[in-house]
Amino acid sequence: MKNRIKPQVTLVGAGPGDPDLLTIKGAKALAEADVVLYDALSNDELLSFAPKNALKIFVGKRKGYHAYTQEEINQLIVDNALTYGHVVRLKGGDPFIFGRGSEEIEFVESFGIPTFVIPGISSSIAVPAMQGISLTKRGVSESFWVITGTTSTRKLSNDVALAAQSTATVVILMGMSKLDEIVALFQKVSKGEMAVAIIQNGTTPQEKVGIGTIDSIQKVVAENKLSSPAIIVIGEVVKESNKLKGFYEEFVSSKIRL
Repeated sequence: MKNRIKPQVTLVGAGPGDPDLLTIKGAKALAEADVVLYDALSNDELLSFAPKNALKIFVGKRKGYHAYTQEEINQLIVDNALTYGHVVRLKGGDPFIFGRGSEEIEFVESFGIPTFVIPGISSSIAVPAMQGISLTKRGVSESFWVITGTTSTRKLSNDVALAAQSTATVVILMGMSKLDEIVALFQKVSKGEMAVAIIQNGTTPQEKVGIGTIDSIQKVVAENKLSSPAIIVIGEVVKESNKLKGFYEEFVSSKIRL
């Protein structure tokens, strides 16, 4: 029986959180899985797309808690592919946007195991979009940066300082623990009045939104008890969102009253 096993690995992007935002191709891959290794940021509801008898292994990482190290995850993918056959590695968002998907693919392929990639809808684009924030808009923003707030050395990315000097919309993932540093960098280049939206648990029923400016956003976060996982969107496009206009107008009027 063992000789008939055909190992293969499919890397599937789970999308930003709402299970309905999984791609059709991703759902088809899950339906053919013998094993699913899934992240903390992939919605557990997605496991229902996999066969009931498929082995499902949680390998997620949260701040202060890692079920497995990245090296252990890499080895688990290979071991399960060789033992059971088709492994679906389910990763939140898109696996190639700060997801270390390329590292996993490279490791698996070093064993001669065939790999396939099914892109996911990145939270960096989808979460702002669901709030009506268009990261680019004619006459407002010509481009956008997507930056990790926390690098592998646990420091704020140097790219944030560069982005603060540009006219582009800035989207920061995994940046809540570095919010004070982010604010200081934008204040340093005289952008204290720049609009900011922080969206926690975007696209899910637990979603929470905070709107303000660079100068006020720390207070907004404290008042609304916002925390990770959250996306920080900085730029004039925040003001352009019809969905958030009420929030922003309320913020501006409260500021005037003060």
